[in-house]
Amino acid sequence: MKLRGLRLDSHKSRPLERPIRVVPPPATLVLALDQGSGEDALPVVRPGDSVRTGSVVAAASGAAAALHSPVSGTVREIAVRPTPRGASRCIVIGNDGRDDPVAPAAPIDWRAMEGTALIEHLAAAGTAGLGGAAFPSATKLALARAADAELLLLNGAECEPWICCDAALMRERAADVVLGAQVMLAASGARRCVIAIEDDKPGAIARIQSAARAATDERIEVRVLPAVFPLGAEGPLVAAVTGREVPHDGWPPQVGIVCQNVGTAAAVARLVQDGRPVTSRIVTVTGSGVKQPANVEACIGTPVGELVAACGGYTAEGVRRIAGGSLTGRSLEGDDVPVTKGVNCILLATDADLPARAAEMPCIRCGDCATVCPAGLLPQQLHVAARSDDSAALARFGLSACIECGCCDYVCPSAIPLTVRFRAARERQHLADLERRRALEAKARYERHQRRLAEQAEAEREAFDDARRRARGPDSGGR
Repeated sequence: MKLRGLRLDSHKSRPLERPIRVVPPPATLVLALDQGSGEDALPVVRPGDSVRTGSVVAAASGAAAALHSPVSGTVREIAVRPTPRGASRCIVIGNDGRDDPVAPAAPIDWRAMEGTALIEHLAAAGTAGLGGAAFPSATKLALARAADAELLLLNGAECEPWICCDAALMRERAADVVLGAQVMLAASGARRCVIAIEDDKPGAIARIQSAARAATDERIEVRVLPAVFPLGAEGPLVAAVTGREVPHDGWPPQVGIVCQNVGTAAAVARLVQDGRPVTSRIVTVTGSGVKQPANVEACIGTPVGELVAACGGYTAEGVRRIAGGSLTGRSLEGDDVPVTKGVNCILLATDADLPARAAEMPCIRCGDCATVCPAGLLPQQLHVAARSDDSAALARFGLSACIECGCCDYVCPSAIPLTVRFRAARERQHLADLERRRALEAKARYERHQRRLAEQAEAEREAFDDARRRARGPDSGGR
């Protein structure tokens, strides 16, 4: 099948020149309650509480996975702080340097467990999508099990041109990825697994193939795909591997597939090997703005400045900080923004990396944006609808199917910030939907209250009538 998207120049070689570097835990960690999924976990600690390494500090809630402390120490405050997704409530923990664990490391006998029990273990460990979305892995696997999905698809495509944390992971910890795949096969009930890797990662491909052979598990297959952006997005990846189309308002399990990131698979392997929850992740620190680009493993909650320092510091002033890649990332306010489960890259970009955007000009209706859109949309029509805030037109032209990949921005000769406007339109619609739901809930509460008042009044009338009849006595008749 023809793959829509972009073939981009890769900038992965410099960070991959060095092995993964471990960043020591900082003196203060900032754990965002929203780790990237768009929803907050529920804090279960208060300022002044003592915590141990691996103890739960926030419980799972909706699309937010449980959150654990990467260090032992004291909760200093729960306050709004800058995060990769904007200002958000955070648990701030002072590190006491003791690394006192909540429980001794112990392996999990996953082969002897039922799938549902495994899923419960993954949920308790805060396992989440480490490809960027940070959606709870246990929820995905439970949906797959309920839908009797037949394929586990491990995403090792990593199509953004600057991000290579998954490539580094697959080269250095391939056995963990394969073990994690086996555990998630058992949890989801899927019959087979495909590990999808783009062809610009020969080292990762070779290591994963070798690890798959060593596991002697015929259910696991390595599939090599062309390096086309945004093939690493869930929908395009499913289509490229299976030819199936995931409904834009649905889930892969609806078409028999469950998708997970290779980093998530390695985290699952770590859990079953020594019982450790998700308290760290690998992050690509790259760009001309940092002296020694590298892939680093850092505790969740580590400030970005600590990662930059571990890579030799900045090369210049005025470096642009971006969480994520050059096409899908978000600008950061400063060095104190913490790493979350959803942060896979910190791009320190100079003008040599990302030239300043040209001044916006009117759309010339060239159609280039529609040609590259991996979702098959008409971005020029969406742009007109977004600018006029036409909800009906936005729905008609498929705003909900937009994956915000940035391909349309990249090719637009008029330098129109299409993705930014689509994202803003989606957020406006989300807020409008939220207000409508709140209005409906308020109306329902009011109607329930009115019914209760009417029922109470009716009961009081009946009680009054009964009392009056009793006062009249049995011989009062109708007088």
